[in-house]
Amino acid sequence: MPDMLVKLYNLENNWSFIQEQEKLGITIRKPIGPERHYVIEWVRQAFGEVWASEVDMAFSSWPITCFIALKSKELIGFACYDATGLGFFGPFGVAESHRRKGTGRALLLACLLEMRMKSYGYAIIGWTDLTDYYHKTVGAEVIPDSTPSVWKDMLKSQDAHA
Repeated sequence: MPDMLVKLYNLENNWSFIQEQEKLGITIRKPIGPERHYVIEWVRQAFGEVWASEVDMAFSSWPITCFIALKSKELIGFACYDATGLGFFGPFGVAESHRRKGTGRALLLACLLEMRMKSYGYAIIGWTDLTDYYHKTVGAEVIPDSTPSVWKDMLKSQDAHA
């Protein structure tokens, strides 16, 4: 699976997706430190150990490089950046029962726009099979010869996604 490149300077600085999600009863926000273990465990259960490790890295940054989505105080999604490497978006995911409501898009945009505000010019979306989604949503382009990217020498276990 290839990496993709997003030109952050081409993204419109429009945060209206926050209000769009609020109309659906979904809150997009940054987590706080005391929520660290809860978020990591939720990701571990929903998406596996590798992504949980990356979320742990996002919580190790200051400020935290992660956003979460809540519905009625229930965690339903997350997105991170600068977790695997600086300038990388991901991982991100939304609970299956809450997909197709724009929450994944909102989490993606929250991370990318925050990266833009921090003066990143580009973001790398690492090792993805969602190339059509990212191209349509944020104009991402496949980086030629980028497979397997920074994960090429990663230690693997039974549930590793790499």
